[in-house]
Amino acid sequence: MPPGAHRAPACTLVIFGAHGDLTKRLLMPALYNLVGNGLLDDGFRVIGVDRVDSTTAQWRDGLAAMMQSFTHDPNAEFHPASINAQQWDWLAQRLEYVQADFSDADALRQLGTKLPGNAIFYLAIPSRFFATVVETLGKAGVVAQKEGVFRRVVIEKPFGSDLASAKELNRRVLSVLDESQVFRIDHFLGKETVQNILAMRFGNLIFEPLWRNEYVDHVEITAAETIGVEQRGAFYEPTGALRDMVPNHLFQLFAMVAMEPPNTFDAESVRNAKEQLFEAVTPIDPADAVRGQYATGTVEGRPMVGYRESPGVAPHSNTETYVALKLHVDNWRWAGVPFYLRTGKALGGRRTEVVVQFRKPPMLMFRETETEELPPNRIILNIQPAQGLTVELGAKKPGPEMDLTDVQARFRYEDVFAKSPNVGYETLLYDCLMGDETLFQRADNIEAAWKAVDPVLQAWAKDTAGPELYEAGTSGPSGADDLLHRDGRSWYPLDRA
Repeated sequence: MPPGAHRAPACTLVIFGAHGDLTKRLLMPALYNLVGNGLLDDGFRVIGVDRVDSTTAQWRDGLAAMMQSFTHDPNAEFHPASINAQQWDWLAQRLEYVQADFSDADALRQLGTKLPGNAIFYLAIPSRFFATVVETLGKAGVVAQKEGVFRRVVIEKPFGSDLASAKELNRRVLSVLDESQVFRIDHFLGKETVQNILAMRFGNLIFEPLWRNEYVDHVEITAAETIGVEQRGAFYEPTGALRDMVPNHLFQLFAMVAMEPPNTFDAESVRNAKEQLFEAVTPIDPADAVRGQYATGTVEGRPMVGYRESPGVAPHSNTETYVALKLHVDNWRWAGVPFYLRTGKALGGRRTEVVVQFRKPPMLMFRETETEELPPNRIILNIQPAQGLTVELGAKKPGPEMDLTDVQARFRYEDVFAKSPNVGYETLLYDCLMGDETLFQRADNIEAAWKAVDPVLQAWAKDTAGPELYEAGTSGPSGADDLLHRDGRSWYPLDRA
């Protein structure tokens, strides 16, 4: 086992949506990695539930074939050189399949007879079924906790589609479960580099004194993808970039960067700090929001058809594939510091990162030198594909004249730590088994994030003009550049080396 880690208690993991992509591509590899780290108890079991007519043997064989296929797929999130037979066999022997309708209380009551002890119900299913399954679990009597026995439910994103639906989903879920039983998952928080933001901020004294409006000019949070919607058009059409990414992934990165130091790293302290931050966010003015949609272009040398020509997409769709926003935080630390958020598909670079740009120092002492402009200092929190930290400084160029230029100091995870297969769900599954809610979202956190973006959703619903088109393979719509230019700023470039 990893140093300091404890084996999770015996538990049955019930996965609703056993035949779905999430189960096959992410959950099973994550469980396989937990087996390899020795973190699962011998009493651990998995019961897959789905409507598909299948047997346990067929489900196991399908998962085994999928795991082997990952070794030949360099684009898969899980791409091991080989599958350890002993490791997989340990997990495969503990897999069982049950065919059942998610809304059938009798079927779930029967399922409950297979759960004598601890159980976690993982909802790897479309979001429209979340409340129904939780209510059916309640009717079946299988989520009631007893002394020494826990029952927990993991709910994937998207948690609601706007503020009203998020509140209603919370109401229905919490009418059945206690908040402590609900684990609203965001796989971004399972990434080591996201968790490292807290370690970097609060574990190094050199950063905290500078982390405030006296020194910071602005903050950029970017999640840019080079891929388009591919075969997910039917899902993406009613969702769009804002709902898909902003109230969850980007707001979680925002929270890690901007929240006040929690007293401890226990779940309630961290989530209380996030809630205080979200409450200080001024609801976003629709004038500070830009939406775009990619048209036909070339991405990394490959032609890409426009979003409207993709399978499952309406020919005159107004769904946004790109969004840029400006946030204002009305508290003592961040008053006057804009936070710019952007995310999009079919862009010219794949990057998830946070750029903290500092104010420029006075130019007076350099006016009589060769230095024409002092470069701003930046701290760049690299999340993917680069993983680590970059610091940009001004340094003197060699030579007789005083002339400053940008230089970088870099830390990269792969240069320091041994690389291990990880899909981002390992930590989250383990924490759920251990009952640690630190990396999971609380009901009030969810609703506060939706509250901030709700004015934009309402304005866009009435706007018949639709999103601005941008060519696939570029940095996005020109309106996103204008959003910063009107403040005298510009985005940190996506297409840099």
